[in-house]
Amino acid sequence: MLSSLKRYSESEVAQKKMEIINFYDEFGEKATIQAFDADRKVISRWKRRLDASGGKLASLVPYSTKPKTTRTVCYDHKIVDFIKDLRVEHPRLGKEKIKPDLDEYCLVQGLNTVSESTVGNIIKRHKLFHQKAGRVYHNPNSAWAQKRVHKKTRLRARHSPKPEDFGYILSDTVVRLDMGLRNYYISAIDAKLKFALTLNYKRLTSRNMKDFYHRFKSVYPATVRIWQTDNGSENLGEFDEILASDQIPHYFSYPHCPKIQTYIERYNRTIQEEFIDNNLGIIDDKVLFNQKLSEYLIWYNTKRPHKSLGLKSPLQYLIEKGGMSQMSLTYTKTCTTRVTSI
Repeated sequence: MLSSLKRYSESEVAQKKMEIINFYDEFGEKATIQAFDADRKVISRWKRRLDASGGKLASLVPYSTKPKTTRTVCYDHKIVDFIKDLRVEHPRLGKEKIKPDLDEYCLVQGLNTVSESTVGNIIKRHKLFHQKAGRVYHNPNSAWAQKRVHKKTRLRARHSPKPEDFGYILSDTVVRLDMGLRNYYISAIDAKLKFALTLNYKRLTSRNMKDFYHRFKSVYPATVRIWQTDNGSENLGEFDEILASDQIPHYFSYPHCPKIQTYIERYNRTIQEEFIDNNLGIIDDKVLFNQKLSEYLIWYNTKRPHKSLGLKSPLQYLIEKGGMSQMSLTYTKTCTTRVTSI
């Protein structure tokens, strides 16, 4: 039943058919023809399919109309053998260079000549690849070609997001050389709510990015719906896998397009100017530095006015929109202090 419902929910055509059937049962044939141009015969056929399947909604999903028996291309075995022998002797010889010799051979043998593209199809169909070393660029069955085919396609953000609801998160990493030490600051911010978090790490890895994601979720007062990053290696690997397991779409910005990351880029400037630059004297003491960072983030999310939020803090704005109660302010402060001080 679950499998049937899944197939049905993924098919817009099946859902439309069910809508037409329900409309027909309620209003009759004449109204159905006017509204959907579907008469009694068509609807009866759909109902028979439903009855024959025992009422499974998946039976309304369109099935493949591909013929069970398809035409197969047949090439003269002499032409195939000639191309094979030529490719064995000269493995790098392409279809355009095989064509002149093949035409001459066909003329002698009294065979019809074939086009250049047909020569290429014969090479692919019969796998006439005989290189012993090096990469076979034009072999569609090679491991390199298969790897290229199965490469994961990235979701791309074409413009800076303008979400109508909470949950669209943008993250970025800032690398700073402070007091001779390299520091990595991973930050994330909600594009609409402006709720933000920044943590300091010693190394920039996908595992640390995964750790930051879990910590962000533990203090974030809403539900993460989308996560957007740049194309750094830390945003792949374990971090990309945990987003996939949580069914959160992972969008990537285009290279050299900081405007797509507008909100997090502006927040990076704020956290550096308002906190990091003013606390360089204690940056060697990580315990104290992280404690001060926790206190700043609590103030940033609960007290600091934001012009884009009508001079309200993110949590005040969330309460005003009915996202949480006034009592949650105290709990969020305690939770934030516990997490960011680790």
